[in-house]
Amino acid sequence: MIHLAIDIGASSGRHIAAWREDGELKMKEVYRFPNLPQEQDGHLVWDLDRLCREVVSGLKACKEQGIMPDSVGIDTWAVDYVLLDDADKPILPLYCYRDGRGAQAAELVHKVLPFDKLYEKTGIQFQPFNTIYQLYWDKVNGRLDGAADFLMLPEYLSFYLSGVKAHEYTNASSTGLLDARRRTWDMEIVTALGLPERLFAAQPQKPPVKLGQLKTDIAQQVGFDCDVVLPATHDTASAIAALPQKGTAYISSGTWSLLGAELEQPVTTPEAMKANFTNEGGVGTIRFLKNIMGLWLVQCLKRELKDQYSFAQLAQMAQAEADFDYRLDVNSARYLAPKSVMAEIDAECAGHGWPVPQTPGQYAHAIYQSLAHAYAAALDQLESITGEKFDVLCIVGGGVNNTYLNHLTWQAIGRPVITGSPEATALGNILLQEAAYV
Repeated sequence: MIHLAIDIGASSGRHIAAWREDGELKMKEVYRFPNLPQEQDGHLVWDLDRLCREVVSGLKACKEQGIMPDSVGIDTWAVDYVLLDDADKPILPLYCYRDGRGAQAAELVHKVLPFDKLYEKTGIQFQPFNTIYQLYWDKVNGRLDGAADFLMLPEYLSFYLSGVKAHEYTNASSTGLLDARRRTWDMEIVTALGLPERLFAAQPQKPPVKLGQLKTDIAQQVGFDCDVVLPATHDTASAIAALPQKGTAYISSGTWSLLGAELEQPVTTPEAMKANFTNEGGVGTIRFLKNIMGLWLVQCLKRELKDQYSFAQLAQMAQAEADFDYRLDVNSARYLAPKSVMAEIDAECAGHGWPVPQTPGQYAHAIYQSLAHAYAAALDQLESITGEKFDVLCIVGGGVNNTYLNHLTWQAIGRPVITGSPEATALGNILLQEAAYV
């Protein structure tokens, strides 16, 4: 069988086909497209129509290359969602999590439900872009009045292909609206916030979930038919499903760096809350982890430098100019959607009395060195909170290719660093599609 993983991140999307030859998994990238939010009426939004077109274009590329998948599964980042009207049409715009509207609503939510109460129930760390805050902003601004349902983004794209709606557990767990222990929607939270109960009528399902086949019109466009499967639709959950070694601490390294470990039960203690760790759904596990800003900062730097340098060149330049031990607060809100990441770095360095970077390599080094220190601090917190000792740190995802950052991480944590697949998310997606046929 041939399985197709459509893995869409906050900077790019890719269609990766996979099949077995003599028991060995073969993978081939069939299609890739850029993906960035756009400014619209003072907000950051995603172009939903374009995302749908790119998904279909990648399926057409499969047919053109003689690859006929038996199934397709889509994963994306978490927290963003599509509101649907009573005709199952999207209510636009589709807001991007980096937009500031969630932060505006968070204070209002916490007046109704203090964060410590939310954390005790959901185990989800505070992030101003969490779905719970975005949905409350929608409520306050009347956007929920005409909403009959909602789907997380990968669920909507799968619905677009199959015509079947379903919620999937790993992505639902990121919303701040799911009971961490029961793994069902927390209707006490929904009721307290006055969110429409109709949006939560269907409970999340554990992956993998076979939805059905392509809609007739989609099958006609792409030239073949196949099953649509919900893998772990949260990209990090798919990536962790592909860890080469279980029982280790891990970093899923990409636009975000997610550092944590797989646990059997959630940890919702005051210590975990204070450290801002989160309990997200995994494949049969709880992914107890911390969100760290990650390679987003390097992506911002690369764009600000007008893409003069590749990521590999920036890493080489950073290594050549590693003349100061920077410890930027990479999780500061100033770096969430900076107009100029270099200006923000300048301001933080000046505030600490540190040397202000002068060259692209120095800026890149400041980011990489600070990420490594953030990883070390988070690993220490992970061990303190869980009472476990992790002798190895496993890195998967696109950051695997950044040997300089991996070296700085090894220096910072003082223990072995091993690496898995740079395409761990697509690999986990594919492994879960395979599991749907067992």
